[in-house]
Amino acid sequence: MALTRRTFLIAAGGVPAAMVTKDGWPGHDRWERLRRRLSGPLIRPGEAGYDVARQGFMTLYDRRPAAVARCLRVEDVQACVEFAAECGLPVSARSGGHGYVGYSTVDNGLVVDLSRMDTVRVRGYGRAEIGAGARLGPIYATLGRAGRLLPGGTCAAVGIGGLTLGGGIGVVARKYGLTCDHLESARLVTADGRARTVSAESEPDLLWALRGGGGGNFGIVTSFTFGTARAPRLSTFELKFPPASMATLLDIWPRWQHGMPDELWTNCGLHGDGRIVTGGCFAGPVERLRPMVDDLVRRMGAEPLERTEAERDYLATMTYYAGCADLAGSACAPSWNGGGGAIGRGTYVAASRMLRRPFTDPGEVARLLTSDPALYTIIDGFGGAIAEVGPGESAFAHRDALASIQVLRDVAPGPGGKAAARRAVGLVRDGLGEDVGTTGYVNYLDPEMPDWANAYYGRSLPRLRALARRYDPDRVFAFPQGLD
Repeated sequence: MALTRRTFLIAAGGVPAAMVTKDGWPGHDRWERLRRRLSGPLIRPGEAGYDVARQGFMTLYDRRPAAVARCLRVEDVQACVEFAAECGLPVSARSGGHGYVGYSTVDNGLVVDLSRMDTVRVRGYGRAEIGAGARLGPIYATLGRAGRLLPGGTCAAVGIGGLTLGGGIGVVARKYGLTCDHLESARLVTADGRARTVSAESEPDLLWALRGGGGGNFGIVTSFTFGTARAPRLSTFELKFPPASMATLLDIWPRWQHGMPDELWTNCGLHGDGRIVTGGCFAGPVERLRPMVDDLVRRMGAEPLERTEAERDYLATMTYYAGCADLAGSACAPSWNGGGGAIGRGTYVAASRMLRRPFTDPGEVARLLTSDPALYTIIDGFGGAIAEVGPGESAFAHRDALASIQVLRDVAPGPGGKAAARRAVGLVRDGLGEDVGTTGYVNYLDPEMPDWANAYYGRSLPRLRALARRYDPDRVFAFPQGLD
């Protein structure tokens, strides 16, 4: 047997021999000791609920962990981390939302499930205290009732943990910044089992890292405290153009968006079969939005097939984007991992890039995006408040980007479906050239991303790696695209 951290601990007497199996993994007695330390259930193979508890978002990664610990308090997380470190056992944190490549479920390891740690409270001065297992639907519902706003994504089933730690793109980001820009403090369990309060006054280096440095690299966050903004009325628009307009939209949209006021965020949804949708969200009344939309239509040189505009309050706007009736109810909840909701699991692969300058050859980009009719590309506008945050304030490395580009493709059933989908998104990812460079968004993880560490973290990478070595020298939280 090779000398690993696990075998070293056993040989050195760190793990009693009676509590390990012949291959060096924890035996029944040791698992039972962990079970007794937890306030929530520990679910192991063969036990009731295991096949539900092991489920993550993506059907492509139905792995089989040695156990799932449904944690209810910080002490549960500490017990799990100490157990994994002592036994040399793979460990992963799961907030219960989306994970594109399934790293939150680890084969033959321990899943630290935070989905029950999901409280959302709005305190004085608009501070929001949010458990790491909370999802965006209930968060927006609570904030909306309190008249407050936190920028974030549109899918109600996305978890606050991964969203924040990777940055947090959303429909009001140009006006209010990324989700991570509002992070004031967090509770973090590090590899030594300590529960640390991370803030500007305590552990400022870790606060910098948690603001966009990726999930799972420095420990397990159990709760977040955010500053929020007063929620204004918001106006939305949507335009649908004919397929022949795609190259024109790709040509004018980056410059048009860049010239718009910070209050206006827009994006493009481009289907591989040629369908085109562009829309956005404006922090203000619809009467002020309409002239900006008129300007986009004028630049396109053609009337849209459809045009809609509406004004709503913040809660109604986020409900509109989520596409489900009740942000806090089962219609907007996940169906996986015992969520009991109506939102289905994912069956697609994805890749990403960051647009650094307007497209040099919009026609060639349009050809790439329509090279497979099953492709779907989302281009989200940057600039505004996103670009105003300095590198010393957060680890998010793409402040100067014009937009993020996410390319998705469903996986067809049967042999070869996953490989074909990866080839299709890879052709787009690698074909966008110098307009995107070596970039990517860590919340859209891609296991085949070339030079992924530099792509996701850019100039923040050396500092992030140094912090990972300081707080997790033995790589207790190691995973395939984790910092080392």
